[in-house]
Amino acid sequence: MSGHSKWHNIQKTKGAQDAKRAAAFTKIAKELIVAVKEGGGITDPANNSRLATIITKAKAANMPNDNIKRCLEKAAGAGGGDSYESINYEGYGPGGVAVIVETMTDNRNRTAGSMRHHFDKFGGNLGASGCVAWSFDRKGVLVIDNEDGDYDEEEVMMDAMDAGADDFEAEENCFTIYTTPDDFNEVVAKLEKYTFVSAQIEMVPQNYQKLETEEQAIQMQKLIDAMEDDDDVQNVWHNWEE
Repeated sequence: MSGHSKWHNIQKTKGAQDAKRAAAFTKIAKELIVAVKEGGGITDPANNSRLATIITKAKAANMPNDNIKRCLEKAAGAGGGDSYESINYEGYGPGGVAVIVETMTDNRNRTAGSMRHHFDKFGGNLGASGCVAWSFDRKGVLVIDNEDGDYDEEEVMMDAMDAGADDFEAEENCFTIYTTPDDFNEVVAKLEKYTFVSAQIEMVPQNYQKLETEEQAIQMQKLIDAMEDDDDVQNVWHNWEE
């Protein structure tokens, strides 16, 4: 399984979270609220697997425990806050790069218009549902920072496999562990001695698309940035080989 540019992407993600921490936490807060609602109001992650997954993601993003607690209290309270629904959009970026955008919105007309605008503005096009999803696999992805060389590769790999992981990759500065979505929470629990810099369910590309020109690369990056800055967007997955 290819993990191309994974560490590069995580570094960029960490930098974006440092610069826009409030926005990042707002997106995670939406997911926490929806996880409680769709879990029948259950705020105990031991009895709400989706919530457990989002809490793991929140902790990897360094979201304070007090913030997480407030989100859960809001979700469990009367009315439970705003009503959001999850909608995925698919399309193509410059040069035919496959793009999946996960959104959470309280106004699907606004979000659909925004997605079309972003694709059109930066040389892509919004496609029909399912047009690119077939070329991605939904997987749990855990990334452990090893920039300081604190961890032994063989030990981490054995721990991951013993925990029930599907795959393991050692890159220059990090280790990436892959799981099935169903096994994600169990693997996380068994690897609690490690600190994750990213931990979530991702859409992992089966292959990667190179862009032929610098202009295409610039437009592709602008497309990703515009979508990630959109308040309705939770995640942007793509197969661009940067």
